[in-house]
Amino acid sequence: MSHAEQDHDETRRDFLYYATGGAGAIAVGAAVWPLVHQMNPSADVLALSSIRVDVSELEPGTQLTVKWLGKPVFIRRRTEDEIAAARDVDLSDLPDDIARNENLGEVDANDANRSLDEAGEWLVMMGVCTHLGCVPLGDAGDFGGWFCPCHGSHYDTSGRIRKGPAPTNLPVPVAEFVDETTIQLG
Repeated sequence: MSHAEQDHDETRRDFLYYATGGAGAIAVGAAVWPLVHQMNPSADVLALSSIRVDVSELEPGTQLTVKWLGKPVFIRRRTEDEIAAARDVDLSDLPDDIARNENLGEVDANDANRSLDEAGEWLVMMGVCTHLGCVPLGDAGDFGGWFCPCHGSHYDTSGRIRKGPAPTNLPVPVAEFVDETTIQLG
């Protein structure tokens, strides 16, 4: 076999390897796409990814619980005493010193970083205990905030864990005022 014939056979063999590999990659992609696509959220879930809540009827010292993305969300209009109690806490006394506020990123857990407005009157938090996912009771516990009776976690008036097995503060979801009486979640 001459040198020219050998080069031609090697070039042809390389082409067949690449063509077979490319066809195999396309076939794998075509088989995997439906599996990945079925994991996307359904239309009804996407429709609920953002909700607006009217808080015009909420008086200071009361709380509204709404369901968002299948979980309870606490919207509390705090009194001056509750705000003062939350702001008087020394951050070194907190088991979790991170605010857990999706609106701000990773910042310290002072009360201003957890409330929705600058005055600190509005507090919006996911109503799920960070220990095992129970729903804490409002206006309860050793710190006047929330208490999870299932395992004994106590949260203060800013939703920060103070005592018990819960490892982190109640998370603050993405939320904002769209007008004076409406809060948008998501």
